[in-house]
Amino acid sequence: MRIAILTISDRSSRGERADLSGPALVAEVAARGWTAVETLVAPDEKSEIERILVEIADAGRADVILTTGGTGLAPRDMTPEATTAVVSRRIPGMAEAMRAASLRVTPNAMLSRAEAGVRKACIIVNLPGSPKGAAECFRVVAPALEHAVALVKGEQADG
Repeated sequence: MRIAILTISDRSSRGERADLSGPALVAEVAARGWTAVETLVAPDEKSEIERILVEIADAGRADVILTTGGTGLAPRDMTPEATTAVVSRRIPGMAEAMRAASLRVTPNAMLSRAEAGVRKACIIVNLPGSPKGAAECFRVVAPALEHAVALVKGEQADG
């Protein structure tokens, strides 16, 4: 599977802080035998996040886009809003599963506003911004991703 990874962080996009979550996800993706086809860093700007998600999904450059960062309650955390603005269908079970698993690790998981959804034949999944949280949540949804991608591409029937 082809995976695009988008880190959303004002500080990382300005070069003030190294992106640690993106590389952590690249390692997780590779461990599953999948390919990280591109890694990008963007500021916490809703319009910019939307633009990148649309560009990757509509061009068919990835089967899955993993975002990391911008899912909390800070005023500039706009990743869920950008995601829901560009998807045609939400996948609430993925977000619920990530929150449920994370809640076993930290009570702060209930503050996550992460979303998941479908745009064209691409699955978009919001992950936490910390490397540890991003990797843990990726491991929660990863077992369902190949089936989800096959479904949205019409390669197999639901069931």
